Amino acid sequence: MAKRKSSKKSANTKARFRPVAWLRRWIFRVALLCLAVVALVIAVHREISPPDTFYMGQEARRLGRVDHIWVQLDDVAPAMARSVVAAEDANFCAHWGFDMTAIRTAIEEGYGRGASTLSQQTVKNTYLWHGRSWLRKALEAVITPVVEMIWTKRRIVEVYLNVAEFDEGVFGIEAAANHYFGVSPDKLSDVQAARLAAVLPDPKGRSASKPTASLRERAASIMDGAATIRRDGRSACFED
Repeated sequence: MAKRKSSKKSANTKARFRPVAWLRRWIFRVALLCLAVVALVIAVHREISPPDTFYMGQEARRLGRVDHIWVQLDDVAPAMARSVVAAEDANFCAHWGFDMTAIRTAIEEGYGRGASTLSQQTVKNTYLWHGRSWLRKALEAVITPVVEMIWTKRRIVEVYLNVAEFDEGVFGIEAAANHYFGVSPDKLSDVQAARLAAVLPDPKGRSASKPTASLRERAASIMDGAATIRRDGRSACFED
């Protein structure tokens, strides 16, 4: 009789509900489910254009409308892709989403500008929101490697050029080329492409068609950088 009670007590102990362990299991399951959903969405967007971004929606509500037309990278002057990579992330072809050298330099020198890669910016612009917050940075850090694994480098550049803001209410390279120069993106010259890349850090405060002396100087530097990455092969991952 004593043995039966002991066995029953042991079984009850094993079956006892442990809320902390239960919570951990469900957090893990939900995290895996969320990651699977994110991966599925990113996989779809490898071939299909993403919808208008959260920020585009904000600006459309504020301004009444935004100018945005999706265009394939094949219909964009090669100089534009090289210019934006030279301006924003010259080592784009060499990293997996994070430029660890740039991050270490930024930490050592105490500045944040320059540590964010083109891949990170594409993730932020396409899937997240603008503004500084630890939550956004954490999501960006999780999603960026997934994008790098699923998309090609060429696709990352294509999406970036289609969601980047070039002026107030002007999104994407198709709208930007027409807005500033009255041409289609495949007709952009090297100088025009460099000037468009030069406005990206401050699209509301800079103009590609009415450049200041400092913007002209920045555009000239970008042109040199674009020519350099073409010569040394650092543009090979996104060019045919």
